[in-house]
Amino acid sequence: MAADDRRRWRSVLPWVVSAGLLVYVFGWATDWVRLRDALRAAHVPAFLLFATIDRLAFFAVWTWLQAYALRRFVSEVPVRSVFAVRGGSELIRTVSNPASDAAFFLGLAQLSGGRIDAVISAALVPAFVHVQVMLGLMTLALPFLPGGPAQNRGTWTTAGILWLVVFAIAVAVRLSGSRKLRLPGIVALRNWVERFSFRDLRPFYLGFLGLTLFDVLIQGLASRAFGIPIDWVALAARLPLLYLALTIPTLGNFGTREVAWASLFADFGDRDRLIAYALGVNAVFLVINLVIGLIFLPRALQLVAAVRRARREGAEVPEPILHDPTDL
Repeated sequence: MAADDRRRWRSVLPWVVSAGLLVYVFGWATDWVRLRDALRAAHVPAFLLFATIDRLAFFAVWTWLQAYALRRFVSEVPVRSVFAVRGGSELIRTVSNPASDAAFFLGLAQLSGGRIDAVISAALVPAFVHVQVMLGLMTLALPFLPGGPAQNRGTWTTAGILWLVVFAIAVAVRLSGSRKLRLPGIVALRNWVERFSFRDLRPFYLGFLGLTLFDVLIQGLASRAFGIPIDWVALAARLPLLYLALTIPTLGNFGTREVAWASLFADFGDRDRLIAYALGVNAVFLVINLVIGLIFLPRALQLVAAVRRARREGAEVPEPILHDPTDL
């Protein structure tokens, strides 16, 4: 019963969070007249082009790297099959991110002979590396932020907290080899980390470095098409904070993206224009998810059936620790 209650709560939570944030953003904090003016002033064709390129680039790079991780660490699955599974799960993403993630991992397990634990372990490698690359780029950009530390205390403080967490985890993993410290979770993390050498991870670092730099560029171009000239260094320093906010469980990131953009880049544009931009990005991503999912509709239907069958039979449905990053 406890497991069923947790599953129901996880299903309801994104709806509750999204509804609350959307009511706050559009029912309380938004001037609708100014929001409409911001939408009219945007260069819509250029914005649509850049936002579409952004979403497709994340989909392609993330899927390829997840396929590479699966082939490198689990089994020689066809890359096109991984793309089909990912594409099918995007249709489910238009309704629920957690359900899409579960369907994607179940599909990968089907490709790999039912090795769910191995699949999740390998698929988390790209997420682990992506976090490191973003945090590194954020750190390099901090000293060059306009206004210095005095005017960017929130960004500096968050970066410091994140590095403190990383340092604490690294120390715990290091000490877990000692008999004096045998924390089950840390020991499992140590065993996972030791499976992958830097040589194994080098393609992921190179791929995500390129993707992260590209993301700064394309987000800068898209926001400029919307009349919001955000400083490039500020984008490099604060985009990781946006991604951190988007791990909050919501429906299609509606609500969280608007609040995050309006808060993180308030010194580069008025609130209503920033909210209009974030709303436009969410809308474009939703349409693209729908199109990709419809292209792989047969695979999407198979994934939905697999998730329902697993839950009906009481089998384990994968629930990744990290929110799927391809919808950011």
